[in-house]
Amino acid sequence: MQRWRGLEDIPEDWGRSVVTIGSYDGVHRGHQLIIRHAVDRARELGVPAVVVTFDPHPSEVVRPGSHPPLLAPHHRRAELMADLGVDAVLILSFTKEFSKLSAADFVVKVLVDRLRAKAVVEGPNFRFGHKAAGNVDFLVEQGKVYDFEVEVVDLYVTGEAGGGEPFSSTLTRRLVAEGDVAGAAEILGRPHRVEGVVVRGAQRGREMGFPTANVETLPHTAIPADGVYAGWLHAQGEAMPAAISVGTNPQFEGTERTVEAYAIDRVGLELYGLHVAVDFVAFVRGQAKFETLDALLAQMAEDVDRCREITAADAPGR
Repeated sequence: MQRWRGLEDIPEDWGRSVVTIGSYDGVHRGHQLIIRHAVDRARELGVPAVVVTFDPHPSEVVRPGSHPPLLAPHHRRAELMADLGVDAVLILSFTKEFSKLSAADFVVKVLVDRLRAKAVVEGPNFRFGHKAAGNVDFLVEQGKVYDFEVEVVDLYVTGEAGGGEPFSSTLTRRLVAEGDVAGAAEILGRPHRVEGVVVRGAQRGREMGFPTANVETLPHTAIPADGVYAGWLHAQGEAMPAAISVGTNPQFEGTERTVEAYAIDRVGLELYGLHVAVDFVAFVRGQAKFETLDALLAQMAEDVDRCREITAADAPGR
């Protein structure tokens, strides 16, 4: 799959394509409906399928300081889109200048001149252009002028997550923030993932017999609520069952929130400096401060046993 950073990266001889546009943070099950439809339409027409997305999130430029927690960084979104059959991802730099581009100019500069859209696939509430003035109806009219089709796909999926609310990135972020990683996984179609580089921490886990990978997460990452979780630590091409702690470590008067993953039953792992990923499968318990260190150690042993059971049941899907 090709990955382009800006319009100038698109090959000059790029032919016609089927395009879908959106932030697609998380590439959740609703997003997947749209993207799969775009890919299927592209195959029918014999042209590539292209996803257009933005960096940073448009809200950060329009309303500075409002950047939402991210469910997936751009490289992860690209991997997920490639798995769905997407041929190219175009990441447009969303600047103040770009935010002033009218809907009509966006159609011409992006869809017509560079991507040569043959069809555009979107959800019913798609908005674009300066002050979100462009919508699906406007896109349909532009398609008549510039010879491209517009297909609207209902992206709304519902289930048990969020009490039956339609699946969305906003709902997923809320569930992650509440620690409901099982609900988030229902929406995403996979466990919520946090990525980053392993850095040296206080090394208390090592001293207590539970050495953890202290993950320095990427900026704006959506991090689950404080507590202990069962999940998977991905490092060096291997997925390892893990007990994951999120929080400030109140037992030792900590103040900084951290994400630490203990690879269950693994000895001698050296992960410092490596980029790793942590998948959250199930919430085990909330963060707590214990009366004694022995009480904490006993609880940690129970946590690991519980996480071992959960990941063993989850293992067939790995």
